[in-house]
Parts: sequence; C-alpha cells; structure tokens
Amino acid sequence: VSPPGASYGVLPRPCRALVLLNPQSGAGRALDDFQAVVQPMLAEADIATTVFITERPHHAHEKVRDEDLSQWDTLVVMAGDGLLYEVVNGLMERPDWEDTMKKPLCILPGGSGNALAASINHYAGNDHVAKKKLLTNCTFILCKGLHTQMDLVSLSTASGKRLFSFLGFGWGFISDVDIDSEKYRRLGNARFTLGTLQCLAKLRVYQGRLSYLPASPEPGASPAPRDPPVPVTNGQAGQAVPPAGTGAPGALPSDSLLVPLSQPVPAHWTVVPEEEFVTVYAIYQSHLGTNLLMAPAARLHDGCIHLFYLKAGISRVALLKLFLAMARGTHLDLNCPHLRYVPVRAFRLEPRAATGIMTVDGEALACEPVQG
Repeated sequence: VSPPGASYGVLPRPCRALVLLNPQSGAGRALDDFQAVVQPMLAEADIATTVFITERPHHAHEKVRDEDLSQWDTLVVMAGDGLLYEVVNGLMERPDWEDTMKKPLCILPGGSGNALAASINHYAGNDHVAKKKLLTNCTFILCKGLHTQMDLVSLSTASGKRLFSFLGFGWGFISDVDIDSEKYRRLGNARFTLGTLQCLAKLRVYQGRLSYLPASPEPGASPAPRDPPVPVTNGQAGQAVPPAGTGAPGALPSDSLLVPLSQPVPAHWTVVPEEEFVTVYAIYQSHLGTNLLMAPAARLHDGCIHLFYLKAGISRVALLKLFLAMARGTHLDLNCPHLRYVPVRAFRLEPRAATGIMTVDGEALACEPVQG
C-alpha cells in the first residue's frame, strides 16, 4: 500500500543501472553478495548493470560528479550509507545538478551501517530484517522499479562548507559510537553494540547552544513570520533570494530558512535552555541503523528534521535502557526526563569548544558551528 501523498515513478524496462560498489564496506562481502544475491534478481527483472568498483575514498564522488550519466536510468549504491553520501554530494557539485538529481538513486545494503536501507524497508511495510534478507528486500524494490521523492537536508558549517545529507547529523555520544567503532567494522552491525558499551564506560558531556525552528508552532510561541528577515545567498546575507530554480543556472538551492551563522538565530526560533548535552542528533529517516528505529514518525518526504537531544545528568543505566528500547522504537515511551524529541524544519548547533566528533550520514566532520 502506498503511503498517503506518495506518488511513485516507475523505472523503464529494459533498465540500465550504474552500480557503484565499495568492496571494502561492512565486513568486506559487498561484491560477493552482489554477485550471489543481486545480479540474478536484476537479470530476471531486465535490469542491465554496469558495475563500478570504488578503489579509494571519494572515488564515487568524482565518478558521479564528472561522468556523463545520461546512459543510465538509475544509480545504484551497493555499500553502506557513507558511499551514498559521497554520491549525493558528488551529484550536487555538478552544474546540471537539478536535472541529475531527478535520476532515481537506489541503496542496496552492503555496509555495517545500513540506515537508509533499513528505513526504506520499514516504509515499504516489510518486517524488520537484517543482512541478506534486507538486501533481498531492497533488491526486490529495485526490481519492481518503484521510486519516490526523498528530502535532502542542506548543512552549512562555520568554515564555509555546504553539505547535503540524507540521513542525519550528530554530535556527542551517538557520533562517538559511530566513529570509535570504525575499527570493528569487520563485525558488521555488532560493531555498534560494542562501541556503545565502550562509550558508555567513558560517558562525556558536551557544551554548546542548540536552537531550532519548530515544524509546528510550539504552545505559547508567537506565530512565525512568513519569511525570514534576512535571506542567505551562499552564506552571505544580502538581497532576497529568488525561489529555487529561478537563480543562475547551476546555482545551488538557497537556504531560505537560515540566516548566516555569524548572526543570532531569528526571533521566532526556539533556543534550548540547557547547554550541556550527552548527544544531539538530527535524523530525517526512521532508522539510525538496522537495529535502531530512532524516529518512528519519519518518512522519506515529510519536510521534517526529527531532532533528538539528551541532556547531561542521565545515568549510564538509563542511557543503556534507551538504546535497548530504540531497537523496537519504544524509547520515547520510557518518558525519560533527559530525552527531548521535537520535529523541526531547521536547526543550529554551536559547540562551546571544538570537542567531540560531528558526523553527517555517519561520516566524521570537524567540530564547529553548523546549521541545516
């Protein structure tokens, strides 16, 4: 059953797919799994594949940024979320990004972190599965050729980077687990369990200011003005920005909800009173990992950033309980006084010091003020 408001496109038949595959991702089985599980199904469905095997970081980024992609009907990423992040940002660097981004993208889980694949499996109404079963389910969606729209979040950093993210942005505990557990990537998804226990042992607190634009007005808040007072053009305050699509050809979409990081957030934003956090995580999909249903309300195209933050003072036991409950998506039912969840349209995070790792779609970023 298609979710309300979802309109699906269908890939042409026969279909030509460019498969970008990272043989090192996850436990290093992506190529074997592709040949054993995926290729026979695609052949049956009349999908012809060209396989591009990545040999180094940024290889896929360069390939999709520079290549003529017109000969393919879809781009398929067989890896973890990190490779799709490379592909999305490579596509957004093209002068013809507006047209290229209309080309359907497919994720087939081949990494240790397969959050988007798990989310899509969940949106499709399938039971929670992992490993080969998840791969089979996602391949089956590709074989059916169904595609729909997905939100991207535009992130800007104080050092002037502009990034596009499909999964989530994090700081603190969750990002520490993600990056610290890289050394156990051969364990597949179990690396996150081990990483969680290690980070629990040395639980840290992070200081900073978090602000956000609520998705719906919060009780008692003054109504938001229709337009932000000072629009941003490529990080500069200035003239009003034309709506996306009317600017110079190839210009990136304007961050119309944001003012420059050097200015205070607009008056109709909410500034979180607490300034000490265990973690801040802005997620736009349902799953943070195959076994972590973090934002049960999230959908692919809901125009919403699901913002979670954990205030300092939570005990290790309470934190572990939250993570165990997150496997079933019941962590909000625990009514933990330290955990806050709010659907937002934009957010800003300003760390007090450059401590801790920030992550975007599971990839490490330098710690600095960021907004999205």
